[in-house]
This record gives sequence, structure tokens and C-alpha cells, in this order.
Amino acid sequence: MHVGGDTPTQQTVADVRAPLIEVEQLTRVFGAGEQKVTVLNGLTFCVPAGSLFGINGPSGSGKSTLLHLLTGLDRPSSGRVVFGGEELRARTENQLARWRGRHVGIVFQFFQLIPTLTALENIMLALELGGAGKFSRGQWRERGMACLAQVGAADFANRVPAKLSGGQQQRIAIARSLVNDPAVIVADEPTGNLDSRAAHDVFDALAGLTAQRKTVVFVTHATELASRSTAGIELLDGRIVAQHGGATVIPESACS
Repeated sequence: MHVGGDTPTQQTVADVRAPLIEVEQLTRVFGAGEQKVTVLNGLTFCVPAGSLFGINGPSGSGKSTLLHLLTGLDRPSSGRVVFGGEELRARTENQLARWRGRHVGIVFQFFQLIPTLTALENIMLALELGGAGKFSRGQWRERGMACLAQVGAADFANRVPAKLSGGQQQRIAIARSLVNDPAVIVADEPTGNLDSRAAHDVFDALAGLTAQRKTVVFVTHATELASRSTAGIELLDGRIVAQHGGATVIPESACS
């Protein structure tokens, strides 16, 4: 993507080197005493801005828990998440909800579309819940249609979810995640409920968002999809066992 006179190569390198999310000694423990379970144990890594960042690992490795911590849906037992220079734990629950609505788009494995609303109505609802941000109410329909077109789903605008295939529903979910123009899209096993052809189509749509200066963070247990990430980490039993790209693990402090 050629922006502001930079060559495409220069722009990509600049984006990938800049950390958008910094994670320092992140730990999440559930329960207490004999029932205590450590799901994540002392994770330190960076998510570079503009990257396609993969979090890979088998079931039970802590991937989804980590995603919840990165988006403020859960709070760490210790350690911290710094997002765009601000520490998430400094925010109240209400502040976090408003922040997510404007700065983070979330794509779920099971779509989470409201069955009685059309595709376009689902997307416009996300604008309302997100506080609309930079878009006036009069722009909502146009904005929703633009996001549907962006993921190749404009023809489905007036269909309810029951009239759409799984792959089509996930494209609607991606369009919904884009509607408030967030800096980051996070996707929790976004292809896990799809057949192989639909899975690759949906993943291509997600990966393509980095060309529009979005940072995409996705969780997967599929090594083939994880291998397509430009940066990422592999988890096993709540610890980082491998990393690549700009996700360099630095034990002492921040990623810079």
C-alpha cells in the first residue's frame, strides 16, 4: 500500500517494526488453593503495528484466555498489557467497553450475528453500540455497505443469517468488526467452524486487512494458517515456546 510517498516496502517495514501492543510478564490464574490453575505463565511479547499476528497452539494452551486479556475482556492476575501506549488495567470496566467499541473489532468463531436482523442491520447495530465514533447516524447505512463491499459481501446486505452459509456469515462478522474503523481486528478461531474452502476464503479476507493498515491478531490451532502470519507466538501449557517476526520475547521489560 503506497501512502504518503513511501514505497510499499518501506511502509511495510515501518509498520511491522512498531509495537502496537506490549505484553509484559502476563499471568492468569484461576481458582485458589488446591483448585488453583495457572492458564498463562509470565508471557512477554509484542504485537507489531500493521502485522498479521498469529497466536498458535493446541487446545488448552491458553490462546483464547490470552486474547481476552489483550482486549480487556478479562484482567490479568499479574503483569500488564500496554495498548497504544496505555495500560489496560488503568481503565474501569465501562471505560474498557467504550474503548473496545471504538478501537478493537472482534470476530468470533461462531459469528454471533443476531438472527432476526439482516446483515446490514447487524453491522449498523455495531455502530450504535460502539458509539458511532466518527460516523453520524446519517452515514451508518453507507458505512455498513462499504464494509460489506470491503469483504466481498455486499450482495448479502438484506439477508438474515439463516439465509447465509457459514463462510458468508463470517464475512458479515468481519465487516461488522470493521465498521467503527478500529486499529486492531482480533479473531478467535475465525475459521474453526468452517469447511476448508470457506476457511481459506475467510482467512484471505482477514489477512487482506493488513494492506489497509489494520493490525490483525488471530488465534488458531491450525499450523497452516499460523504459518501465514507475519509475526506471532506459539503457546504450550500457558508458556511461549516459539516466536517469529517482530514478536521478540524480551524477559526484562517492554518490547521496543
